[in-house]
Amino acid sequence: MQSAVLLRLLQLASPSLPIGAYTYSQGLESAIDKGFVTNQQSAYEWITESLNIIGDFEAPISWRLMKAFANRDSETIKHWTECFIAARDTSEFRAETIQMGYSLGKLVTDLKIADESLQSILQNLTEIPLPTAFAYATEALGVPHEAALLGMLFSLVENQVLACVKSVPLGQVSGQSLLLSLHSVIESVAQRAQELEDDELSNWAPGLSLLSMQHETQYSRVYRS
Repeated sequence: MQSAVLLRLLQLASPSLPIGAYTYSQGLESAIDKGFVTNQQSAYEWITESLNIIGDFEAPISWRLMKAFANRDSETIKHWTECFIAARDTSEFRAETIQMGYSLGKLVTDLKIADESLQSILQNLTEIPLPTAFAYATEALGVPHEAALLGMLFSLVENQVLACVKSVPLGQVSGQSLLLSLHSVIESVAQRAQELEDDELSNWAPGLSLLSMQHETQYSRVYRS
């Protein structure tokens, strides 16, 4: 990968990207509160299972959206955007993806790195979830799709690990060890996301949905999901 492209990918996947990802735990805070995640091993198991869920739905949709933005295929973008929003089965998960998607889309537009054809496609969408905004940013920055998908998954995992470091709590060394141990899982999930057919996509995760709904009324919360 060229140095300039690598730097763009690092910026896109950085936790300092101002889209508010650090304020969400994607159900992890509820799992910690219920005692499902208590140490490094249970954190590994939780994040691995979360990645597998993402690999069956969010990641392959993101992959399709990247290809559609590259082809300026507005109908396909609209289709997968609407499918993803419709599949957010709790109010927190829906609010999370819409808020971060809006923030990332606005950031890319404000940075003036997207051409008019890309901007037009985004402006014609009623709501913008995070996978759509990420695919939009990927095309605007000229990042290869395979690398962008890995970057997206790593960013999601890093956010989960940071939540574990703060809330389980885990030590910083344990957090880095956990992150390192998840590299092979990220690679596997990214590869599967590129291979799944449309009728193989699924976001079936009733346990996670229940935890998310319980988090909405959890007495003490640090995160917004």
